Amino acid sequence: MSNYEMNKLEVGQEIETTVVAISGDSVFLDLNSKSEGVLDTAELLDKDGKITISENDKIKVFFLGYINGEMRFTTKIAGDKADKSMLENAYQNGIPVEGKVEKEIKGGFEVKIGEVRAFCPYSQMGFKQKEEPSFYVGKVLSFKIAEFKENGRNVLVSNRAILEAENEAKMEELKQSLKVGMKVKGTVISLQKYGAFVDVKGFQALLPISEVSRARIDDLSTVLHEGQEIEAEINKIDWNTERVSLSTKSLEKDPWDEIATKYSAGDKLDAPITRIADFGLFIEIEPGIDGLLHISEIEDVQANTNLRKAFKVGDKLSVIIKQIDVEAHRLSLMQASSKEEDTSAEEYLNSQEDSDTYNPFAALLKKK
Repeated sequence: MSNYEMNKLEVGQEIETTVVAISGDSVFLDLNSKSEGVLDTAELLDKDGKITISENDKIKVFFLGYINGEMRFTTKIAGDKADKSMLENAYQNGIPVEGKVEKEIKGGFEVKIGEVRAFCPYSQMGFKQKEEPSFYVGKVLSFKIAEFKENGRNVLVSNRAILEAENEAKMEELKQSLKVGMKVKGTVISLQKYGAFVDVKGFQALLPISEVSRARIDDLSTVLHEGQEIEAEINKIDWNTERVSLSTKSLEKDPWDEIATKYSAGDKLDAPITRIADFGLFIEIEPGIDGLLHISEIEDVQANTNLRKAFKVGDKLSVIIKQIDVEAHRLSLMQASSKEEDTSAEEYLNSQEDSDTYNPFAALLKKK
């Protein structure tokens, strides 16, 4: 933009320029002239007070006019800087304005923007998560002017339009930066029965409880807490519904990779029931590895037996590994029957007969 064009800037006009320097309370903007534009640093601070822009960054701003000999700019027209002409310009050019929610009135809210009182309907306040009306009263928020009539005596504004535009811009940015399969870092926001909500680059993603670990988890609070920093892999993305699903389980080593070297058919172990189905019991061999004890392999039950009444999750059973299928991630079990246990005891006792050591327990059994 030439010097001549700069001299023709109208109050409220939007331009895109470059940040030249940041110093204290002022951000200096390149105007392609001997002078520079000035923007208040406070407009570019995040909720933690950190500046969100750097030197040489591009930025869109609105011309406020000459103030104390400086060409002043803003990212939005604030109420204390706005008169009727500026608000009308903001309406015509779609420039956001800042106003204070004065009070709740019939059908919505009264909003003070400079010297103008505007009306914001209930439906146009907030975006996805609606709050009680009292939540908004007294707050300074950004609005888009939807109507400007009767020289500012009839002004209709929308806070929702601003939030929708911000959300759309954020979604476009996220579409470029988030991809399925990539690792991301995030902060746990809240815990629910079905999973944890995690903040990833300002977006709320879901970590389902089934994707937290290869081990079975019944209570998320035992492994996660609000505010916890985690690393996860993006499992699914649906931008139409604005949903991103995460997995920390996928970053863990797969226990099936070593199952064949640790176990083999015929191994016997005592392990807990993790799940009960109509057709059998799932037994946890180790975290992330469940084997199936089919109903046909369970002693003293029939095909129509209600296993949920006969067993409960957490019960330990003595089982024998029947077959391991590493490729299909399947492990079948059979129950170590009382008959087999009696046989093992008998073999042990028989092995003691040839021993010179007297075994009173074996002798007692022989007498029976």
